[in-house]
Amino acid sequence: MMDLLAEYGLFLAKTVTLLAALGVALALIAGASRRGGSATGIRVDKLNDRFRELGRTVRRAALSKAAFKKQEKADKQARKQEKKAAGDDHHRKRYFVLDFKGDIRATAVSHLREEISAVVSVATRDDEVVLRLENAGGAVHEHGLAASQLQRLKSRGIPLTAIVDKVAASGGYMMACIADRVIAAPFAVIGSIGVLAQLPNFNRALKDRGVEWEEVTAGQYKRTVTMFGSNTEADREKLREELEEVHRLFKELVAEHRPAMNIDQVATGEHWYGTRALELGLVDELGASDDYLLNAVEDGDVYRVRWKGKQSLQERIMHAMDAAAEAFGRARWDRTWFR
Repeated sequence: MMDLLAEYGLFLAKTVTLLAALGVALALIAGASRRGGSATGIRVDKLNDRFRELGRTVRRAALSKAAFKKQEKADKQARKQEKKAAGDDHHRKRYFVLDFKGDIRATAVSHLREEISAVVSVATRDDEVVLRLENAGGAVHEHGLAASQLQRLKSRGIPLTAIVDKVAASGGYMMACIADRVIAAPFAVIGSIGVLAQLPNFNRALKDRGVEWEEVTAGQYKRTVTMFGSNTEADREKLREELEEVHRLFKELVAEHRPAMNIDQVATGEHWYGTRALELGLVDELGASDDYLLNAVEDGDVYRVRWKGKQSLQERIMHAMDAAAEAFGRARWDRTWFR
């Protein structure tokens, strides 16, 4: 009787977990559907105007009426000087801001490629692209494509700065290392230059229930480690060889773009917070994206470039599933708490 109750309790827990995951996925899909009605295309916002209006709102509340008018007059004069300089063919530096929030399958790369295509059509070597990056890694080939998109900027000589406020780990750091300069917040998670493969194996559970798993392949290594068949040590060794090869390629990519760093010291799969990452050479300086952009508007024009595209139902479902999986997986980075 107790075994029956225990088995029923386990079944109930699995069912509740599955329903909760489906509920999250459906909610995300519904939200994406509601947001999917707007037009597709590139959106450009000038952040100078946004920051100027934020400051103006605070000054209006904090200053006296006379002081506010005086400041307004000075700001107006400064804007006239900017326009006059622009009319004299004086080229103010332009900053193009891109945002990349990664998930396991790096689904945002479809937007990133459009944004970069738009930027490279107008940007020069005198301009700068600022990538605000938040990415904890995921599939190798997807994040490799994301890194390749950033390489398009480098190949044209357009300066690229990557700023990490929260996390750039594994595939996220694969993207960050492409940049000419990497800036990280002091407690941002950086690194994790390693490769991981993991999957459950249900072979024993199937056998206990009298189920045989049949799999027919052609080619010695068409299938090695499997979820349902019986895995051998030879299968596992082959998988380890494949992971080592990917790790070697990962290390070579990082070493190419950050040659001054001791790659063997940092390519252990470990991650570090920003302050330690600076000491190890994984990043170039400490800071936050907000301060960087506030400083940029003082001497240049700052534009946020975004691609707004519609997703098919299948893409929304896959994105929702990825987001749900990422939410569970992100606990790896969130296991350290202030108490």
